[in-house]
Formats: sequence, structure tokens, C-alpha cells
Amino acid sequence: MAKFNIITQFLKDFSFESPNMPELLFKNDNGQAKLEINIDIQIKGAENNLFMVDLVTKVHSKLEKDEKSIFLIESTYSGLVQMEEEKDEEVKKRTLLINVPTLLFPAVRALITRMTSESGFQPLALQPVDFAKLYEDRQKQAQSAPANNK
Repeated sequence: MAKFNIITQFLKDFSFESPNMPELLFKNDNGQAKLEINIDIQIKGAENNLFMVDLVTKVHSKLEKDEKSIFLIESTYSGLVQMEEEKDEEVKKRTLLINVPTLLFPAVRALITRMTSESGFQPLALQPVDFAKLYEDRQKQAQSAPANNK
């Protein structure tokens, strides 16, 4: 891991939608809900080893039977990171895609829990994310993608 310091972290963008409320509250046969969670990490480099790391999270709760949305949350939570000079690009990538998001995620988790609670739903506490596994899985996908296109 490269040495780094998160200079600041902040909520860049947040959206909460519940397009089918309140009619869903008045139906007794809504059935089971399903949850789709997508996490993406975007990095923008700048001068002097400064990087902006955006943790983009999308949480979509919808009904299984008819795919009607219960709620949709989209957030971008960012950290401005100062990294010491690192010549090994793989070490730099792993730091920015694993270590920094691991430190940013608890704030995103708390925001989503609070927003669902404040919106009248059961509080949604996202499970911790293994960013190292996420990184490895995406590396494997990227390596196998060109082979599948031949």
C-alpha cells in the first residue's frame, strides 16, 4: 500500500426517489422486494500526486413480481487524496481502488441508513464491502473480456 492522506471527504451527489409511493402502502399483495446494489470507484488524477476518488453507489429496491420501484438511491461520495510518490502503478491502483474506498464506505453506509429511515422505510444498513475482492473480480473480468471478444 502506498502512503496516503485523505485531505477531505464529502458528499458530491445524492439522489433518493420513491416513485410509487404512497400507492404501494395501500396494496396488500405487493409480494417480496429485491435489492440491487452496484458500487463503482472512479479516480481522477491531478497534479502533485492529488487524486479524487469517487465512490459511486446505487441501491435499487423493487418488487420481484412486477419490477415496480420501491426506492432508488444514487450517491457519489468523494475523497481528495494526497499520495506520496509511488513508482509502482499496481500499488498505486490498489491503494486508490481498495484502501481509500474502504475508508470512505462507512460514511456512505450511514447516509443510506439514515435516508431510508427518514423516508419512512426500514433502515437499510448495507453490508460491509470487501473492496480487495471487488478489485480482484474486476481485474479477472477485464482480463477475460478480450478473450471473449475473439
